[in-house]
Amino acid sequence: MQAGACTACELYRHATQTVFGEGPITASVVLLGEQPGDHEDRAGRPFVGPAGAVLDRALADAQLDRRAIYVSNVVKHFKFVRSGKVRLHQKPNAAELRACRPWWEAELAAIQPHVVCCLGATAAQAVLGSRVRVTRDRGRFVPLPFGPMATVTIHPSAVLRADDRHRTVLYDGLVADLSAVAAHVSDT
Repeated sequence: MQAGACTACELYRHATQTVFGEGPITASVVLLGEQPGDHEDRAGRPFVGPAGAVLDRALADAQLDRRAIYVSNVVKHFKFVRSGKVRLHQKPNAAELRACRPWWEAELAAIQPHVVCCLGATAAQAVLGSRVRVTRDRGRFVPLPFGPMATVTIHPSAVLRADDRHRTVLYDGLVADLSAVAAHVSDT
């Protein structure tokens, strides 16, 4: 597959592998995150690390079955900086986002979902443009030029980074946004 050997940007040089999306080709919902993290890069699967555990719990609480959802990222290689033995996430830049755009667009074209839910600002801006703001635009459904509706919510990693005081509020908001996705899909 061409994406597995992609050299359109420099991220492939240090990542362990390309991390493709996974889920049924008939999925009515696609969740798009920013990029694979350390766990995902090593496993070769999206959302299998700590943020994936938060996402799985939130999906269950929103009455969405992850096995029926296609999960992917707008960037297919892990961008990181080393700090000793630890690989710390770095936000992808505009050129890296542009380089991966054909891959996630091809995923969406093949799946033809009813809803694309962007997890976090990077994914939201990659799909919906630079003016989108998660805090302002979350929970709204807007049509994409190529068919499906799109919405935005926080990335599950935001729940992990929050202090104890805010963690529950962020998690409850994520569940509410995913519940709105479930309701939107059941209405179509």
